[in-house]
Amino acid sequence: MKREMEKIVRYVATAAVVLGVAFAVASVGASETRIGAAHEEPAQQQPATTVGQPVDLTYAAEKALPSVVYIKAVHNSKVQTIEVQGSSPFDFFDPFGGFFGRGGSQGGTQKRQVQTPKSAGVGSGVIISPDGYIVTNYHVVSGADELTVSLDDNSEYSAKIVGSDEATDLALIKISGKTFPAISIASSDDLKVGEWVLAVGNPYGFNNSVTAGIVSAKARTLGANGVESFIQTDAAINKGNSGGALVNVRGELVGINAMLYSQTGAYSGLGFAIPTTIMNKVVEDLKKYGTVQRAYIGIRGSDVKDYVDDQKNAGKDVDLGTMEGVYVADLIKDGAAEEAGLLAGDVIIKVGGQKVSKMAELQELLASKRPGDKVSLTYIRDKKEKTVSLTLKNEDGNTSVMDNAFVPTLGAALREVTDETKQSMGISYGLEVIQVGPGKMADANVKRGFIIQKVNSQPVKTVAALKQAISDASQGKEPVLYIQGLLPSGKRAYCAISLED
Repeated sequence: MKREMEKIVRYVATAAVVLGVAFAVASVGASETRIGAAHEEPAQQQPATTVGQPVDLTYAAEKALPSVVYIKAVHNSKVQTIEVQGSSPFDFFDPFGGFFGRGGSQGGTQKRQVQTPKSAGVGSGVIISPDGYIVTNYHVVSGADELTVSLDDNSEYSAKIVGSDEATDLALIKISGKTFPAISIASSDDLKVGEWVLAVGNPYGFNNSVTAGIVSAKARTLGANGVESFIQTDAAINKGNSGGALVNVRGELVGINAMLYSQTGAYSGLGFAIPTTIMNKVVEDLKKYGTVQRAYIGIRGSDVKDYVDDQKNAGKDVDLGTMEGVYVADLIKDGAAEEAGLLAGDVIIKVGGQKVSKMAELQELLASKRPGDKVSLTYIRDKKEKTVSLTLKNEDGNTSVMDNAFVPTLGAALREVTDETKQSMGISYGLEVIQVGPGKMADANVKRGFIIQKVNSQPVKTVAALKQAISDASQGKEPVLYIQGLLPSGKRAYCAISLED
């Protein structure tokens, strides 16, 4: 299977048909992932015993179309630094490009700056509440300076980013109002392979388009995102569909169209959507915390089938007592699994009493949990089943909800540095960048892990202090943030972020 998949050229749907000249880095050359949907005839119209009858999808289309929007993402002209070479004792953030060293003939970096033209891309989104919250893909809004949302009735609104999550390729944006046509949301767990679904979106800029297909498979892993458990469909998905709706025969949302597989970049029968089981949790976390709360079991592993196949290819015979489940290759030190007594070589087959046949299913189950949640875990060791209870942890190895603050002005989530980080970095304070979404920090190439210590020469020890510094600078004669801090390597780094629109 793996060898067959390697023969396929994967195009990740970037949700953008570029209007005008595209960014050299951001908006160019990506194919969008859109998933086709179709629907099952209600029982009263098509009895379960009837075979081969036509399916009427008009009700689902009528229900879903008003809730699916057209998103235009504008990328303003910027100066970018290219051809970075050399090194220096100090690293600097180029406000419009990457890190570059300073030092001239003493080993400094040679750099060249280019002006990128203004560009725009388009994608789709789904209204999930009457007060204007819209779900779309991360890659639809990533790096955008302006977002314009057009509704089914051709009305237009300016949108702001509430939060985004690159790991799941989801973003939450908002338009102002209180009476928008929100879609009904169903559980993707109830979808069955072979069920009809509809894909609703704006392929190639053709607004309000609907395509139909069936659910081809569930819990697909593609290696494109950090967290994956895709719904696969054969509905036609093309550029512009990203972020659109995958709906069932009742017009209820079951997935967010995200990407496709293709040898040409155009529809070829394989589309993928993010299930609502993952979407619901991401949206709730972005609203409440500004960042996604992820719960971890604390293992490294793979599908049992993949592990067994690898062993066979190496000339080894393996009998784990099952060909389904998640093979535990290694344990994270002090993680939940290690504390619960799991060992390398175990096979996880259930979580919370729910069957787990592959890694994607495990990821989908965990995506609905938060640090501190307790779950039962069933695993096989020496061909015998065992069940334990464990408490899920966060990425820092504890059970606290990570109350990170999302700063919309910067497009990033930050938190005060932990005691462990203080000790390892030899510092007494700072704000660690936990997540970077579309916005000014991304434009300045600030990466996750950077620690802010001073803004405009003043120490910043809390997120509140940072927000105050932003407010002060915005109202001053020079609306710029001069940020000083540390790279994950411990090197000092600096950047300047303009607060002007």
